[in-house]
Amino acid sequence: MAQAGFIHYDGSMDTIQDDERGLGLRLAQRLRAERDARAWSLAELAERSGVSRAMISRVERGEASPTASLLGRLSGAFGLTLSALLARAEADGAGRLLRAADQPTWQDPATLYRRRALSPAGAEPELVEVTLPPGVRVPFPAASYAFLRGQCLWVLEGKLDFAEGETLHHLTAGDCLALGPPAECAFINPSPNTACRYLVALARR
Repeated sequence: MAQAGFIHYDGSMDTIQDDERGLGLRLAQRLRAERDARAWSLAELAERSGVSRAMISRVERGEASPTASLLGRLSGAFGLTLSALLARAEADGAGRLLRAADQPTWQDPATLYRRRALSPAGAEPELVEVTLPPGVRVPFPAASYAFLRGQCLWVLEGKLDFAEGETLHHLTAGDCLALGPPAECAFINPSPNTACRYLVALARR
């Protein structure tokens, strides 16, 4: 249930907003390519991700737009972060330099949560910039982070409440938090008026 005063985003209804260059179609193609590269059947990916075989098939055919929650489960099954999957879909073959204008972004049309992949696909560590509007709460499952060696949050502007399992961290500009073992988590902007901007640095196992 959403907390009073917060816009709750659980990925169950709102879809990622495609950009004008057709990121949605490239993302569908990338999901199929990642599955093919591993020689996985639809049933195997469904078992690994917890997403139904029918839904995966619809997403791969471009008949359904994946929600953030669904996409997090699929990317986790592939051993990729959500932003790495988006970066592969948007900038395959871009090399070691990713210009600011080419950095892939996606935004939830309901909450306006915005995520920008700063680092080229495959780079270590992976850097992601997130802008969290006032009063927004965005949760992610533990499976989205199970394959990571480490993850840090660095608050650039505003305030961020980060729920990590049963622990709630209150962060302000300049604070940097190293995350513990994978757990259900939620990113919360407690401010009713001011957006929060933070950097996420991730390293794979």
